[in-house]
Formats: sequence, structure tokens, C-alpha cells
Amino acid sequence: MQIALFQPDIPQNTGTILRLCACLDVTAHIIEPAGFPVSDRHFRRSGMDYLDQVTLMRHDSWAKFQEWRHEARYRLLLFTTKGAVSYLDYRYGADDILLFGRESAGVPDNVAAAADARLVIPIKPGLRSLNIAMATAMALGEALRQTRAGNGPQS
Repeated sequence: MQIALFQPDIPQNTGTILRLCACLDVTAHIIEPAGFPVSDRHFRRSGMDYLDQVTLMRHDSWAKFQEWRHEARYRLLLFTTKGAVSYLDYRYGADDILLFGRESAGVPDNVAAAADARLVIPIKPGLRSLNIAMATAMALGEALRQTRAGNGPQS
């Protein structure tokens, strides 16, 4: 299981997501260009000292990320408010990449079209969206629950 962020533009959210990836031992990808330098103090503060513990891959562009993904044969799952399938009703695989778009604009149509599935986290009607770090944690939690079943302590 891996997380990919398409051109993230809020450093605090990205740092929080990378901290999540470090703690759960999940590789993270940043698809450039990001809307901030990775030296940004807000990015560093929200990631705390966990940033040195995350496996992070940076891709210069969407095209480079796609080339890498196709060679590795990973399935791409886009989380979007325009998705038709609830993230809770989807069957995840260990080789999936969970893709999240820019906080301010999501992803362009060509990126959405390249996804193997477009998933939504259902929210109360009339509200726009969840914070991306919260959405990432929810999605990753469900995906790991399904793919790592039986690997953890039993209660």
C-alpha cells in the first residue's frame, strides 16, 4: 500500500500525511510541482522528526509518475469528491496506490481518467470536502485493515 499526493499545495497537510506514512510504514509519493519547497518550516513542523523515517519518492511530473507506476504494475485509486464508489465498498490490494489531489483543485481530468478507480468518502450533503490529511488517514486505515488482516494482534 502506498500514498501519492498530486501537486500538494498546503505544507502542513503534506507534513501530516508523511508523518502518517512513517508511522504506518507506508511509502509516500509527491508528484511535483508542489506548491511549497520541502524545506518549508510549516511542512517540517507538521511532519516533526518523522520525516526522516518515511520512505518518500518524489516524481518530477505526472508523466514520470505514470511511467514509474506502469513499469511497477501498481493499481491507482483516486480519492475524489466526484467518485461514484464509496471507499468502504471497495476491495483493496496490497499493491494499490491511493492518490489524493491538490487541496485547492483536486486533479485534472487526464489524471482522473488514468485512475483504475475513483473512490469517494461519503460526507453530509451540502458540505464540500474533508481535510486531505483526515481523508488520507481514513482511506489508508480502511485499505490497511483489508490488506493486513490477520497480521496484527488479536483481541
